[in-house]
Amino acid sequence: MQTVLLNGQQITPSKVVCIGRNYVEHIAELNNEVPTEPVIFVKPNSAISTEIKTHAVDAIHYEAELSFIIENNQFIGAGIGLDLTKREVQSVLKSKSLPWERAKAFDASAVFSEFVAIDNKVESLSLVLLINDDIIQQANYELMIYKPAQIVAAVNEFMSFETHDILMTGTPKGVGKVNKGDRFTGQLYNQDTLLVTQTWTVL
Repeated sequence: MQTVLLNGQQITPSKVVCIGRNYVEHIAELNNEVPTEPVIFVKPNSAISTEIKTHAVDAIHYEAELSFIIENNQFIGAGIGLDLTKREVQSVLKSKSLPWERAKAFDASAVFSEFVAIDNKVESLSLVLLINDDIIQQANYELMIYKPAQIVAAVNEFMSFETHDILMTGTPKGVGKVNKGDRFTGQLYNQDTLLVTQTWTVL
């Protein structure tokens, strides 16, 4: 089973619950419709990774996301998540009204930094993603269409969060292709205080 770090301690999420189309400008850049309820999909434990990898056949796209560890439907940890996507595969599946698993739930498609403990306070958190030292994506609570507590309530209508499951809350504008050798740096802030920084070099 794959693990993540919360304040230096290994924990094992059973799954990663992901939200699509949660930022208006990202919806526009992919020419999608604005949803009337949260768009929810799941990645298995085998998707969790600490490395960003390219694929021999399919182009991989990155989506940086504010991510949370859940316990008793509360947010106990915050970190940086990268939802890796086979965009061309996803487009074909969407055109045929088929599920997204082949494009979203493949092994090592959910890349995470270390998580830091939070006391269920998420309103002041923000995320910055730099690629090769250029700011590419910025996310925060205010820009989300559906806020984290709303998402948890929607998920609980049909599925339970197990202890230490991860919630990825959607990506802002600025998604793009992962290129071998690129240097990704994620920064998680509480207002102006840097909580987590993580750098990955694409393999």
